[in-house]
Amino acid sequence: MDILTASIPIVFLSNIWQALSVAWFLILPPLFYWLFKILWMDYAMDDYWGKIQWVILEIIPPNDIEETPQAMEMVYDSMLGITKGINAIEQYVKGETSMYFSLELVSKEGAVHFYIRVAKQFRNLVESNIHAQYPTAEVIEVPDYVNEIPKVIPNKKWNLWGTDFKLTKPDPYPIKTYKWFEESVTGKSLDPLANIIESLGKIGPQQYFWLQLVAVPLGDKEYETGKAIVEKIAGRAKDPKKGIFEMIITDIVDVFKAVFTGIAGNPIEFGAKAEKKEEAPLEFRLTPGEKDSLKALEESMGKSVFKTKMRMIYVGRREAFNKVIVGSFIGALNQFSNANTNSIVNDNDSKTFALHLFVDERTKYRQRKILRRYRSRNKDGKNFLLNTEELATLFHLPNMSIISPAVHKVETKTGVAPSNLPIEV
Repeated sequence: MDILTASIPIVFLSNIWQALSVAWFLILPPLFYWLFKILWMDYAMDDYWGKIQWVILEIIPPNDIEETPQAMEMVYDSMLGITKGINAIEQYVKGETSMYFSLELVSKEGAVHFYIRVAKQFRNLVESNIHAQYPTAEVIEVPDYVNEIPKVIPNKKWNLWGTDFKLTKPDPYPIKTYKWFEESVTGKSLDPLANIIESLGKIGPQQYFWLQLVAVPLGDKEYETGKAIVEKIAGRAKDPKKGIFEMIITDIVDVFKAVFTGIAGNPIEFGAKAEKKEEAPLEFRLTPGEKDSLKALEESMGKSVFKTKMRMIYVGRREAFNKVIVGSFIGALNQFSNANTNSIVNDNDSKTFALHLFVDERTKYRQRKILRRYRSRNKDGKNFLLNTEELATLFHLPNMSIISPAVHKVETKTGVAPSNLPIEV
């Protein structure tokens, strides 16, 4: 019995070795692929992005902006210039992935600032496109504001609250954009950032509020998904074609049904192909809400989209920490919500709170995790797609209707000297 028991592992290992010797080309490549992806790709990507030099550009808006956020939409269209094709060597050897940038709305003790973080090589692209739409705006390089607070929070002196955001419906459904914010009587365009800027301007000393949108340009890749949703709402979606396996199973089931029906002595009937009924015109079949959804989807389709990671952090000294600003900001986001289209809500999986077991330890872990990801402008995890119109609604230079003292604006107009001025040598 002992000899039999001792021989079992040997037989087992022998069988494994025989299987590997025969089918190694089927078993080993997938195994090594996942090891390669986990170990090498993480190293290669960290090495590639670690060599990229980044700059923080502050955009100081002028006092006399009359443009709607559509001007910023044109800036984002131009930002597609940071993309390029990536071949296999660049991806798997060098660790290169799609370039991205970060849009950041920041309140420092009640003073609101607009920042764009971009790779240094694309600084001129950003500046030229902003000046093309806002000629009197100033774009200056500044130190990274995240270094103004400790790297590890919470601690004895500082506290933090943060969350990522998500959409309530599939990405192609748009949020309410700046085109919705127009008075029906006067035709005056209202700035959708007004409420947000006012709430951020109310925080006091030793308090900071950061909103971040990390955007990866994708072009028009959302079009096909949006088209499929439109076809479904309009009732024009085609039934998916059955695969060979599914057709064989269906035929076998039909044969067995016919056999048992015949054995039971019942007549066997073969179903005739159902005739397609004439449907009423589309405008009579859709509810008002469905019509609004269909119109919004069709207007949204075709625009360039950005894979976006949206997160916010409120941080402050413990003696001044007051989470009222968080509720005020999230309430201001409700103006972009529409029950028939889409809404932005906070993601509970990332929110800095915990329940039941080890509450304090788990909360601190979440706080430090979201701060670390904010500082590094991490774009991994749950993302959603925003097109240029949606992105411009959430981040644009405020127009002259916003007179809040919280926004630092250009006091005097500046311009480039004419190139034909006489110069004495």
